[in-house]
Amino acid sequence: MTKVYNCDVLQFPKVGDRNGHITAINNNEEIPFAVKRVFYLYDIPGGESRGAYAHKECHQLLIAISGAFELLLDDGLTKRQIQLNQPYIGLHIPPGIWASEINFSSGSVCLVLASHEYDAEDYIRDYQEYLNYIHDS
Repeated sequence: MTKVYNCDVLQFPKVGDRNGHITAINNNEEIPFAVKRVFYLYDIPGGESRGAYAHKECHQLLIAISGAFELLLDDGLTKRQIQLNQPYIGLHIPPGIWASEINFSSGSVCLVLASHEYDAEDYIRDYQEYLNYIHDS
């Protein structure tokens, strides 16, 4: 069973000087999976939340490209809260973790890199169904 402490905060290489920075992320190097889907969340009103689901197979990496937000992670027994607020820091969320993005600052942009293409069957969107799923696994 995957635990909230299996969700790793990753710091990516930051190259630059006073004129700006660049951060590159390569499949299976800086992140522990190959990216098959990229999407981002934006125009979320300050203080609002998103997410509240788990994946059965898909890994995700979330990065606060701009602004800040927190992730509330839950493995059915333990909860963990992590703030993301730097564009060179990401959070790897493996399958089997219930995750909610909360407390967005105004103007935040959340970049999500995913190991799988979108598949509605991979999502568990009901918390009780999630608890049943992890206890049956």
